[in-house]
Amino acid sequence: MRDFFIRGFEAILSIILIVAAIGIVIAAGVAAFGNASIEGAPAGMQGPLAGLAILIVGFIGLIVYGGLLYLGLGIYHNTRRTAELLEARGGRL
Repeated sequence: MRDFFIRGFEAILSIILIVAAIGIVIAAGVAAFGNASIEGAPAGMQGPLAGLAILIVGFIGLIVYGGLLYLGLGIYHNTRRTAELLEARGGRL
């Protein structure tokens, strides 16, 4: 049952990261080619430059966020494998 939740979390995490990447690309496209002005943005930060900034910062954030979540899953899998190895050896180091 525990593996079901971990596998489910991995699947949901993958879907969330893919949807977030698509959202970043859409937001960058709207900022780059849309007619809306971004309130509070510096004078030169309009149009394609704003879209490029959204792409760069958005994907850096997505990589950091996804990396941290996958790091947590990796720690879980390593801990599980270590416990299985120790059980197979009879609990002795």
